[in-house]
Amino acid sequence: MPVNNKRNNQTSPGLLSRIRKIFSLNIGTVLFGVLLLYMLFSAVLYLTSTKFESYQVIAGPLSRNATYTGLAIREESVYQAKSGGYVSYYAREGNKINADGIVYGISSTAVPQTETELTPEELSQIRGEMLSFSKGFNPSKFNSTYSFKYGLAGSILQYAGADDDSSVISVGNQNITRAESDGIVLYSKDGYEGKTVSSLTAADFDQNSYHETDLKTSGEISSGDDVYTLITDERWSLLIPLSNRDAADLSDRTVVRVKFLKDGMSQTGDFSITEIDGQQYGQIDFNKGLIRYASDRFLEIELVTNTVTGLKIPLSSIVTKEFYKIPADYATTNEDSQDTGFMVTSVNDKGNEVNTFVTATIYASIQDDSQKGEDGEPAEIYYVDKEDFKEGDVIENQKDGSRYVVNDVGVLEGVYCINQGFAVFRRIELLDQNEEYAVVSKDTSYGLSLYDHIVRNADKVDEEEILY
Repeated sequence: MPVNNKRNNQTSPGLLSRIRKIFSLNIGTVLFGVLLLYMLFSAVLYLTSTKFESYQVIAGPLSRNATYTGLAIREESVYQAKSGGYVSYYAREGNKINADGIVYGISSTAVPQTETELTPEELSQIRGEMLSFSKGFNPSKFNSTYSFKYGLAGSILQYAGADDDSSVISVGNQNITRAESDGIVLYSKDGYEGKTVSSLTAADFDQNSYHETDLKTSGEISSGDDVYTLITDERWSLLIPLSNRDAADLSDRTVVRVKFLKDGMSQTGDFSITEIDGQQYGQIDFNKGLIRYASDRFLEIELVTNTVTGLKIPLSSIVTKEFYKIPADYATTNEDSQDTGFMVTSVNDKGNEVNTFVTATIYASIQDDSQKGEDGEPAEIYYVDKEDFKEGDVIENQKDGSRYVVNDVGVLEGVYCINQGFAVFRRIELLDQNEEYAVVSKDTSYGLSLYDHIVRNADKVDEEEILY
């Protein structure tokens, strides 16, 4: 007996050691096996899962509007100096001037010195103009400083006695010249002055040959030299070259909206198509806005012809879904929750009628011309989710006790929104479409919002399917 006890004591440590090794090996194997199974399961799940593409909803038209370079034609004339000398400019270039307004002065010396005494009233008015300009000064629009400078100089000249009725008068040692008519003053010329739409040639549209001459100078000029240009009519035209396709697309238009890329401003003009040297041109006639572009002969514009805007989605995202159609008159409101729904009438096991309020998700409210409401107008029909009701359910009107049997089915178009990781139907209202994309309303109930994520290939996905 003692011998056996000794043998047991000697063999026990080795047996325990082997058990520990086996146990340790099994834990590692199990962990590795679990990891391997997880990887295999993930791979199988990936290979068998739905391959869908996501699309982020953006806003805009179906296609970009076409851009053109237009040639501006307006009524303008170049005026010449009536005497020689050094020029001082008093009218701000690009600004309007009234008839008899002071444009420039010519003196015999480069820096004319004129001493003029102003009355207290005139000084007070000038101080007022300066104070008003100072209060409204915007550093981001520093060019307004020059406009103010020229206007102030003109005011001082008028106070100095430049109020004669003649077009050229003398103040101090300057001969002051007035504008002969209302207009917009430019101190440049380019050879297009005097041109009309009917006198244009195809060569006039060549910007590489275009040259503009700056008439401003600090040197001495001679009598008869060109001094300034005056645009004398607010009406002007813009001509754009058209391809045969452009001309066909625009042939039925009489007005068109134009966006000027120079400043982003837009305005509407009368539109017609004219032919110059065998080439078709679009002629856009305006009666305002000239002062913004008086110094531009060529203008980059965009014809705003794609006016239908909304949320842009791929056609491949669009699906249809069936809904039950229930007259809106049968809808009621739960007094406790204030939810909108319908009162469904059924029979219980005892044969008694029971009214149950069923909250309904109303995806659309559409006028049905085939049915008339109490006021004789087309009836309003609610499209409700089929999951909320069963075919044959009886709905009771809480106003007059009439009943409606649920069985009429309608179809709405929509997309699958996947913001939450699973496919949720969202209704859409088509505004326009082409071969690839559609523009839908952004104000649809239970519809889409800007930057929503939707399924691009909707035929690969089922509603409420978990996608990620």
